[in-house]
Amino acid sequence: MNKTYCPSLTEYKRRVSRVVNIGGLPMGGDFPIRVQSMTTVDTMDTMGSVEQTLRMVAAGCEYVRITAPSMKEAQNLLEIKKELRKRGCNVPLIADIHFTPNAAELAARIVEKVRVNPGNYADKKKFEEIEYTDATYAAEVERIRERFRPLVKICKEHGTAMRIGTNHGSLSDRILSRYGDTPLGMVESALEFLRLCEEENYYDVVLSMKASNTQVMVQAYRLLVQKLDEEGLQPYPLHLGVTEAGEAEDGRIKSAVGIGTLLEDGLGDTVRVSLTEAPEAEAPVARMLIDRYTGRAATARPIAPLGGEVPINPFQYFRRHTHEVANFGGQNVPRVITSIARLPHVEYADLRAVGHLYSPFLDKFQMADHGADYVFSGERPVPFMLPNGLKEIVTYSAWRDAGSRPHHFPVLTAAGYMEEVPRHPQLNFLLLSLDALDAALLRQLRQDTTVVLVLHTTNTHAMPELRRAFFELMKHDITCPVVIARSFADQPLEQTQLDAATDVGGLLIDGLGDGVVLGVELLSNRSHEEWLDTVSGLNQLSFGILQAARTRMSKTEYISCPSCGRTLFDLQETTAMIRKRTDHLKGIKIGIMGCIVNGPGEMADADYGYVGVGKGKISLYRGQEVIKKSVPEEAAVDELIELMREDGRWIEKEVVEEPVGA
Repeated sequence: MNKTYCPSLTEYKRRVSRVVNIGGLPMGGDFPIRVQSMTTVDTMDTMGSVEQTLRMVAAGCEYVRITAPSMKEAQNLLEIKKELRKRGCNVPLIADIHFTPNAAELAARIVEKVRVNPGNYADKKKFEEIEYTDATYAAEVERIRERFRPLVKICKEHGTAMRIGTNHGSLSDRILSRYGDTPLGMVESALEFLRLCEEENYYDVVLSMKASNTQVMVQAYRLLVQKLDEEGLQPYPLHLGVTEAGEAEDGRIKSAVGIGTLLEDGLGDTVRVSLTEAPEAEAPVARMLIDRYTGRAATARPIAPLGGEVPINPFQYFRRHTHEVANFGGQNVPRVITSIARLPHVEYADLRAVGHLYSPFLDKFQMADHGADYVFSGERPVPFMLPNGLKEIVTYSAWRDAGSRPHHFPVLTAAGYMEEVPRHPQLNFLLLSLDALDAALLRQLRQDTTVVLVLHTTNTHAMPELRRAFFELMKHDITCPVVIARSFADQPLEQTQLDAATDVGGLLIDGLGDGVVLGVELLSNRSHEEWLDTVSGLNQLSFGILQAARTRMSKTEYISCPSCGRTLFDLQETTAMIRKRTDHLKGIKIGIMGCIVNGPGEMADADYGYVGVGKGKISLYRGQEVIKKSVPEEAAVDELIELMREDGRWIEKEVVEEPVGA
């Protein structure tokens, strides 16, 4: 298979796209990767929209998108623009259009760019399966082209740019009937519109392939680049985003897994991070993701280029084939190893930092959603018996000096591994980097059924070097499980979240990795509590990355859209309320959507949905089927829980209570 989606798999090289000028601020080519976001105020509230736009620009937004669901909002974009220009703010404005071609045609005469969604611009989404013959399909495509053509001509005439933005959750019934719910369907949905743009000699186009499922999103963008190349279409710039990423830490991790993976591939010309928070909170996160690549090419060590065929399919998820070692590899979920080696001492209560909660009153441990599978204690083994299920990894010298205990597992270096030394009979860890993978080591690994590799790197271009190591193992048919190890500088946790989610998540999305261990090179003058907070943060981050990459679902997932001018309730408040009641459920996905535009389609793979349908009215979904319509908002969360109860998926929250004064 031809795999030309990426300029290079082994060096940082940004894809050279066509330049599109948007209100005097060009995107693509050699221009910097741009940051954008979207207002949440009602578009008819002119002053509210202006004030929010000014806050967004102050936070780092270079383009501002505003929803225009009907003609009246499209017309009011003119008032918003006038007021902004009067205040000296020249930020390019983008109109966000769904369902209403006439609103798009009006907006295109006012703002610098319009965004259309091919899934619902003159196309239909009724969740119906329709049998099309080639002739009826072609006739339907032609009907949509004729509805779309006037907008293209208006944009061309007024120098207005356009984003053709496919969303995974709002593919039309027609596309779904032919291509299914797939990345190929997403790409084809955009290309139908793009081909008409080229016929009209209109090239001021930006493309996006958004999804809340990070695997689907990454595959769709890669496939889009490949298809543009195959068809001889222009290399249009890409707008990157994960739809409905959610809030707080989860939203940031999920955004980084999707967006960061593509930035590592050299793809992307503008970024929007969709958080269920105030829009001014989004731009700094986008900027942190982008800034990792400023000067990357100059600081990265060269990585040996790839010889022969790329051993993975970048357009479809397949997990690397491995044999099982203890509970690593094979059919096992990726494991979490959390380092406690820097803790000055370890007591029962300290294991809360790795998700194992000790109750002195009951004298027992309870495992949280993020209970680590292994702890690495380094040179100082934990001085007590670990709770059931939690296992311990120590350095080789500590393992040997402690009498080679059966419940301790040693870590060897590459040099130590090549020597004939005593080993654990079931499980040994081997810490190595790409440069250690020589012929002799590879030969020995091929026949070792007890080793789990721990791959690490100090290269600035970390993810590609680790990926290159995986490719080397695959080329030589080495099927040992591999734990991905990353260590970061002493930096704010939020930066580490984004860096780790990019480096580790980018590998997991391609089916590479059977575990994760994260570290930070912290200063030594930290208190015991500060160390515990750090350990806890890294432990939760490991689970968050596995969940965001869809490789281990350990907690409830909330697919919540960013607030926008269409939202019918307070999304942040509602998401927090639903999370409070349901966050103990493992592996259930709940979609929380502010309106029907971001409704059942956008939460395409959610188990349950909570969708605003009117002021104070909520519809509840099981999958994509509406089960309860127009439920009063105050009763909606109880009704949602009742629906889960009917399906046998509800469990009561377990509370370990301790007596007063215990």
